[in-house]
Amino acid sequence: MTLTHGRAVWMMVGVTLMWATAGVVTRHLEGARSFEVTFWRSAFTALALLVILPAWQGRSVFSNIRQGGRALWVSGVCWSVMFTAFMVALTLTSTANVLVTLATGPLLTALAARLFIGHRLPLRTWLAIAAAGVGIGWMYGAQLGNGEWLGTLVALCVPIAGAANWTSVQHANAQGQRIDLVPAVLIGAVLSSLLTLPLAWPLEATGRDLMLLGFLGVFQLAIPCVISVICARVLSAPEVSLLALLEVIFGITLAWIGAGEVPGATVLTGGAVVVGALVVNELLAVRARRAG
Repeated sequence: MTLTHGRAVWMMVGVTLMWATAGVVTRHLEGARSFEVTFWRSAFTALALLVILPAWQGRSVFSNIRQGGRALWVSGVCWSVMFTAFMVALTLTSTANVLVTLATGPLLTALAARLFIGHRLPLRTWLAIAAAGVGIGWMYGAQLGNGEWLGTLVALCVPIAGAANWTSVQHANAQGQRIDLVPAVLIGAVLSSLLTLPLAWPLEATGRDLMLLGFLGVFQLAIPCVISVICARVLSAPEVSLLALLEVIFGITLAWIGAGEVPGATVLTGGAVVVGALVVNELLAVRARRAG
């Protein structure tokens, strides 16, 4: 069955809704904390992908990983940083802080592409980067007195690692080496679980925690990652970036309704600046693409 543009849009909406469940589910954990949360989520993701990938791409996927070269493993390391920093940040600060910080990813990626592989950026993107920087700075400054700044700082590692990941993949593609991002996600999940296991010991997760973390590994990460890769074959990069912003709205709303986590005024103000800058930039990109 051919994936139409309209169906791909709705599938990406579903993907963002699945991504957005991380915050509200984490708030209902009983015994698991910090690095243990990351360990179990990454381990369940790896187990799910070990089933999904052979069923989707055949057993040759494992030989492709062995022969993937340095670029594939660099991407895997970036994914492991993203997985680890995201969950640790959620244990240190609010869901809204984390999601707004993650929303800067497309702009940091554009900046990294300009600095390291020479992509030219239009004026609108430079203005969006500046506006997003103001929004994050406003959030960060307001948190200096309440201790949540550390969580925001850890969360910032996610879009930075994402920018490094995309830039390295684009550089490899330019040299004729195709990188399959889904096996790279598997590598990242395995590395994340191995690196966080010693830090997570002794394990204190309850049976209920394991069910919730298993849900995150399979339905919040593994399955939506595969679906997003399929959708990206039909949707343009600006469209994917624009739709991905729904995670911020869904995530804050779910944490608010499902866990009573009311976002602060500074987060809403700074987040509005960041998301607004991204929306305007991506809409203009879609318009320019259609005009071209």
